[in-house]
Amino acid sequence: MTLTKQIFASVTDNAIGGHILSLLERLQLERPNLLRVLTYHKVEDPAGFDQQMRYLDQHHHVISMADVLEAVEGNAPLPPRSVLITFDDGYRNFADCAWPIMKRRGQPATLFVPTAFPDQPDNIFWWDRLDHALHHTRHRDELQTPIGRLSLASKQQRHQAFVSLRQHLKRVPYSEVLAWTYQLCQELDTPEPESQILGWDELRQLAAEDVTLGAHTRTHPFLDQLSSQEAQNEAIGSLKDLEREVGQTLPVFAYPGGRFREDIVQALRQAGFALAFITIRGVNDLRAADPLRLRRINIGHQATVQVLRARLLHATWYLNHLRPVVSSS
Repeated sequence: MTLTKQIFASVTDNAIGGHILSLLERLQLERPNLLRVLTYHKVEDPAGFDQQMRYLDQHHHVISMADVLEAVEGNAPLPPRSVLITFDDGYRNFADCAWPIMKRRGQPATLFVPTAFPDQPDNIFWWDRLDHALHHTRHRDELQTPIGRLSLASKQQRHQAFVSLRQHLKRVPYSEVLAWTYQLCQELDTPEPESQILGWDELRQLAAEDVTLGAHTRTHPFLDQLSSQEAQNEAIGSLKDLEREVGQTLPVFAYPGGRFREDIVQALRQAGFALAFITIRGVNDLRAADPLRLRRINIGHQATVQVLRARLLHATWYLNHLRPVVSSS
């Protein structure tokens, strides 16, 4: 475990750590137009998520995507301790779990949608297909994979196989990933998982309730693996899909996996996108940041309030230089 991870663990798993966090939070200097952006995917613990939102209500300004656009355009600065809350991939538990909590608190949310998935039950994210196959198979023999033989004997080993394969497949071309995960489902004799993605009627209802819907490509490939034209088609096409299905849509985008290239950034700029989000952790100084390369802070589905606080604290302008914003290829 690295020193940074050791320090992080020490302040997130006990009461003493909570006191340390409180002290560091009081010492942290804040000023207008510093933006932290949180990224969620699935939310499976309503009580834990509610605690996180309560903390943000009490200690931060939860702002909307429209507020960020106003600040970037120089019309109205963001208040100190501003936080934008975003969700990637359009999972149904956003509507079932996260949004009711945020709506009750009056907190704005942005949902980035890969537009080839709503109302298409056969379109399953490859990582969900992989997770389902490994955790629902009855096979307990070793599995031959591109990264060697992996044991499926125990629940822990099946989870570790999923983590290892997911990390490997992120480096493999998208078409090969899809073919391999289909083949794995057949080899492990597991049925296709059910779609967990919101349909268009549900997305339209969320938009009517003032959830901001943003583009997240059509099929969720990593854009740095595509040609410039293919990447543009995915990004611009997803915005057009949203406009067709939902109506007027803000020109905002989240790069799948946070991965981008310089030519893709410039293509989005020319296409009229105003904001785009990567996954490199940090705080965004809107006086200087490129609005098409805004940093985000990932919050996992098992994160506690103290983990949230530590990640917000660790994402400071002073540490940005340790995590430079560079192309992923």
